Amino acid sequence: MTRLAPPFDAFQGWLIDMDGVLYHGTRPLPGASSFIRALQEAQTPFLFLTNNATRTPAEYVQRLAQMDIHVGEEAIFTSALATARYVQQTYPAPGPVLVVGGNGIRVALQDAGFALTDRADQARIVVSAMDVDATYARCAEATLAIRGGAAWLQTNPDRTFPSERGIVPGAGAIQAFLEAATERTPLIIGKPQPGIFQQALELLGTPPEATVMLGDRLETDILGAHGAGLKTICVLTGIATRDQAQAYHPRPDWILDDLNGLFRK
Repeated sequence: MTRLAPPFDAFQGWLIDMDGVLYHGTRPLPGASSFIRALQEAQTPFLFLTNNATRTPAEYVQRLAQMDIHVGEEAIFTSALATARYVQQTYPAPGPVLVVGGNGIRVALQDAGFALTDRADQARIVVSAMDVDATYARCAEATLAIRGGAAWLQTNPDRTFPSERGIVPGAGAIQAFLEAATERTPLIIGKPQPGIFQQALELLGTPPEATVMLGDRLETDILGAHGAGLKTICVLTGIATRDQAQAYHPRPDWILDDLNGLFRK
């Protein structure tokens, strides 16, 4: 039985980022499956909290299973789900939504009861996210809709994304393109915004002071969790370097080379 080392074994709940923490693309990172198994064996509540809006919870469950991490869909909370909830609560019956984004945000909005459109003249809301299939035409329609007065929401501001090949453009790169074209800025829903942490803590059922955020990105995982009153762990398997983590304010409570640093020696 793998056990976490003190003080990590004392937390009542965990919020866990995935990209750059558990895996790069389809490649699991050191200690990932052992870490989740240790939480499951100790019956410690955890929730995967990711800004990545490209996949649905079902798709994440399938991907994790291929890495020997076995969880249900209820263990996944994405910026896509948080964005769909926000649209439901803020824009009752808003009309069609134009999406620059992947399957995760599209399905989340459709499951929330919203019709999608690819036409600027039909869109009442634009939602942008990481989109590996983005085209100039799709971004042009979004630009026209935003310039025409549509509300604009961005799932998350992550400018880059850790892949098997290295660091590639993320959702924030799409945001920057649209900001340049529209001369507007979107409302951001995902980390580091407090709303997504509040929703995640409600789902997890643990108080912030007894909960820890495990992530690799300082300006979203660490900054947002600190603002929500959580302890923070930064692993260096994703975006942040040790020098960056040590110099960052607020500084992470712990900085680890990888997930193996969580275990008893």
